[in-house]
Amino acid sequence: MGGRGRITVVAGAATMATAFALLPLVEDPGWFLQAGLLLAMVSGVGALARWGELNAALTTTAQLLTAVLLLTLVTVPEYALLGVVPGPEAIAELGVLYELGAQDVGSFASPAPVTEGIRLMLLTGVLGVGLVVDLLAVTLRSAAAAGLPLLAMYSAATGIAQEATAWIHFVVAAGGFLLLLLTESSSRVAAWGRFFPGPLGRGGGEPGAARQDVPRLRTGHRIGAAALGVAVAAPLMLPALGEGLISPPERGGTSSGGHDIGTIAVNPVVALQDQLNQPADRTVLTYETDSDRPRDLYLRLVSLDRFDGRRWFSSENVLDSVPQTPWPVAGLSDAVEQTEAVTTITAEPDYAQRSLPVPVPAQDIAAEGSWSYDAYSRTLVAGRNQTAAGLEYEVRHLLIEPTAAQLAQAPEPVSTVITDEFTRLPADLPPLVAETAAEVTADATSNYERAVALQRWFTTEGDFTYNTDVASGTGTEAVANFLQAREGFCIHFAFAMAAMARTMDIPAQVSVGFTPGARQADGSYAVGLHNAHAWPELYFEGVGWTRFEPTPGQGSAPAWTRPDAANADRPEVEDEEPDAGSAAPEGEEEEPAAAPEEPPRCDPMLEPEACEVPVTADASGGRDAAVAFWPWVWGALAAAALAALLLTPWLWRRRERHRRLAPQAGVLAAWDELLDSAWDIGSPPLPEETPRQGARRVVRAGQLAEESAAAVHRVADAVERELYAPRGAAGVDGAAVADDARTAVAALRAVHESPAARSRAALFPPSAVRVTQAASLRARAARAEAAERTRRMVPRLSRSRG
Repeated sequence: MGGRGRITVVAGAATMATAFALLPLVEDPGWFLQAGLLLAMVSGVGALARWGELNAALTTTAQLLTAVLLLTLVTVPEYALLGVVPGPEAIAELGVLYELGAQDVGSFASPAPVTEGIRLMLLTGVLGVGLVVDLLAVTLRSAAAAGLPLLAMYSAATGIAQEATAWIHFVVAAGGFLLLLLTESSSRVAAWGRFFPGPLGRGGGEPGAARQDVPRLRTGHRIGAAALGVAVAAPLMLPALGEGLISPPERGGTSSGGHDIGTIAVNPVVALQDQLNQPADRTVLTYETDSDRPRDLYLRLVSLDRFDGRRWFSSENVLDSVPQTPWPVAGLSDAVEQTEAVTTITAEPDYAQRSLPVPVPAQDIAAEGSWSYDAYSRTLVAGRNQTAAGLEYEVRHLLIEPTAAQLAQAPEPVSTVITDEFTRLPADLPPLVAETAAEVTADATSNYERAVALQRWFTTEGDFTYNTDVASGTGTEAVANFLQAREGFCIHFAFAMAAMARTMDIPAQVSVGFTPGARQADGSYAVGLHNAHAWPELYFEGVGWTRFEPTPGQGSAPAWTRPDAANADRPEVEDEEPDAGSAAPEGEEEEPAAAPEEPPRCDPMLEPEACEVPVTADASGGRDAAVAFWPWVWGALAAAALAALLLTPWLWRRRERHRRLAPQAGVLAAWDELLDSAWDIGSPPLPEETPRQGARRVVRAGQLAEESAAAVHRVADAVERELYAPRGAAGVDGAAVADDARTAVAALRAVHESPAARSRAALFPPSAVRVTQAASLRARAARAEAAERTRRMVPRLSRSRG
């Protein structure tokens, strides 16, 4: 294996050694082996490209295309052409996965499960860093600079980790980088020739002497090992770098069990599982209320209204200014029993949440500070540098008590926002979800009875098991897998019931927050981490968003969903029907029951235009269309960028040829074009050769005929006269030289007989490397000019100060 081959292998190994620090961030280490295999393939393509003597730009392009094809193959093959080539649909799916991965990174505490999004981000990160390391260390022969991307990946791993990174991860990462440096230095020394020690340790020994290790290399090994040892030992001795031998004692922030859990914030989606699995139920909120039904006082943090088949998430429809209070309740009719209550909530100092948990439906929130209004979740949201930590705020809210009859007789929703946005389902939702919903609710005659049947099936009849250790899951099969496994925690039950309700055209969303908590001796209530909860809310016209509780053994089932309430209301429904019919002739309006009156104040969710909401639910539908359109745009732009990249060498050579062969360009420009044309057919120029030697080499390389060979020699003669003729001698005819050069270039370009070879020489001419050489020279000249200007300015500044 040659020097570059060894560096290629070590560069890949150094990348994987640094990626070793990412292992503690996720649960399943299987991605690490997959990343190693993919990186080996990308590095292999680079080795083949360098063996084929492709320039740096083409080598990197080949590796980048290989990485894209491999990522497509292992992540979204079902959306790609032949399972490998990414089209617009595959690009859109990759975009969705990257977005989900970013959400998962912010949602999970480490170690996180390897979701599809996180897996894609890990593979992309490792391949991206590995490609840059390969470019710097192998292609550009600068192993020292390759430490920057390696450091970036290691810093990202240690920055995301919630706990201190183990020393072994640093040792492995640093060892990989040191090995890369030593391999490159060894390769450079080997390129100088073999070292034969002679007298006094200097070269000059006999040719047959055995090769010995170079003393400087041995010293380099020792320095590297010593530096690595000091880097590992230093944090143990310095108190500012962690829990070392002389580190100061811990102060506060620990639970009763001595486990430091730091600042608390319930993530609105899947990281809720981490809060439920905390060993100690740490208090995050306390509140006092005048509600007569504290057991139903669920505190909503956020509502998740969007379902894309992988997960539920919020539209985040946030208004900069808070609407006028009291906030209207979507779909609520005066016929439903409702009373106002006031609840005062105090957040613990370490509860760093941006959204305020509030009882629902909230009508007014009094809190100090600058807040925005979440129109869908009906709560206040803090700015970037503000949280709920230590905040005391007062919430005026309604206690709504619908009857089973009112829910059973609820008409179709009036608002198209409700019917369009909150019944939307992804096209790739497994059929099992709808089939199970239809089977469970086969005997139901109304949406209310269907909802109650679903809740009863989850809590009692379906033989489900509550288990917080089950992986949350975000794939397209997550809901179907849960319905088959029948084991999970509140997230699974809420997501599944809401999705099943939507399959039956029942508007549904998922709320995340807290259950009511435990009553204290002073009459207040304490809400802890173990009260973190998710529940579905279904929409019934005349009542509004109505809570259900499908999670077995958790929270409390609302009164209107209990069997005794439903059965007690059934006779009333039958008895009230004649009365309702006889009331019509007396002039009583029945319209409120069929279509409740619009609330007196605008609702930012149902009336976004009247409330001037920047991002509305209707707009989100247009946004979905834009999202479906943008992959085609990005795909076209990517194809155009790739085409431009591939055509750049050809376009540059064509422009240079036209410029150099112009009559006024000069003899030396024509000669440069002649040499580069020979380079393009496989005969690179030699700096030490004379014009006559160069002419002979060009003629041999192109096997030129007599006329073309004579043209080459005439151009070489003109170059000699241009360079060496005395001043005042007869000038060279530039037009004649340009014609000769044009004749020779045409002959050289016709050397390749096959169209494929001619196309390859035209599209990927080796002489195009002069682009990077010229850029390097210009950059060097710019740095020299800047340094010269600085030197000139220093004396001036000294004189002015004097």
